[in-house]
Amino acid sequence: MRNTEASSQWPAKLDAIDRAILQELQIDGRLSNVDLAQRVHLSPSACLRRVKALEEQGVVDRYVALLNPRAIGRHGTSYTIVNLESTQPGKLEAFERAVKDTPEILDCFYVAGANDYLVRFTYRDAEDLERFHAEVLPRLPGVVRSNSMLVLRTVKKTSALPL
Repeated sequence: MRNTEASSQWPAKLDAIDRAILQELQIDGRLSNVDLAQRVHLSPSACLRRVKALEEQGVVDRYVALLNPRAIGRHGTSYTIVNLESTQPGKLEAFERAVKDTPEILDCFYVAGANDYLVRFTYRDAEDLERFHAEVLPRLPGVVRSNSMLVLRTVKKTSALPL
């Protein structure tokens, strides 16, 4: 669904109807076009045209199913700060390639400040967390230090962007 050519036109110009469509799709991406059109007070054909335009512009990046981590045995979440031995471009690229090939890592952000990356992963139990720290993190290229923060309780979590 990604349209990289459209990104040169960002930020997209969104009117009130586009925002309403996007808000509804962020709540339920499986809405039928008919239901979506009713919710935003458009005809189904006009609604479909607008959704297609939002997709073509790259505003709608993709549609996904969000899983409940606990339902699949992933009871813990960790945010880990990672520091590399060097921030030379080749070292960063090697680390980032390895991260992309590591399925346990859900998110990885290159950050400003005293640290280099912020990584998010989920784990089953204490043994799985220990395995990640003993086997996965140290094998990533250039890692010299990491510091994990374990989530005790989720206060707010959303994938919906404010419009």
